[in-house]
Amino acid sequence: MQFLDTNILLYAVSTVADEEPKAKIALGLLEQEQWTLSVQVLQEFYVQATRASRPDPLSHAHAAALIESWLRFSVQEITVPVMQGALALRELFGLSFWDCTVLSAARIAGCREVLSEDLAHDRDYDGVRVIDPFR
Repeated sequence: MQFLDTNILLYAVSTVADEEPKAKIALGLLEQEQWTLSVQVLQEFYVQATRASRPDPLSHAHAAALIESWLRFSVQEITVPVMQGALALRELFGLSFWDCTVLSAARIAGCREVLSEDLAHDRDYDGVRVIDPFR
C-alpha cells in the first residue's frame, strides 16, 4: 500500500495552466484503488482547496463531495500513536510536525511509501520512503 500526501489531491483539482502536467499525473494516480490517506490529508485538502486566495477555489459542496469520493481509499485516523510517532520523527529528522504526522500515519497504516512533492524524493524516513511522482 502507498500513501498519498495532500499535494497530490490538490493537483488533481487544479485548473491552473502551469500545473496541468502535474494535474494529469495526479488524476491518473487517483484512478487507482490501492491508496491510503489520512484524516489530516483530507482536512488539509479541504482547507487549501476552498481558500479564497487560491486561483481556482472549490466550493464547499464540491470539496466535500471529492472528500466523500476519496473515502473509498483506506483512511488512517489521527490517533495518539500517530501523534507520538510524529513527535518521534520530528525529533529524528527536524521536519515540520505536519509532515511528520503524514509519515507517522503512513507507517501506522502499513505503508512503506508516501507519494509527495513536499519531502525529499527517495529519502527514507525511518522505514517510510518518499516518492515524488512529478519528477
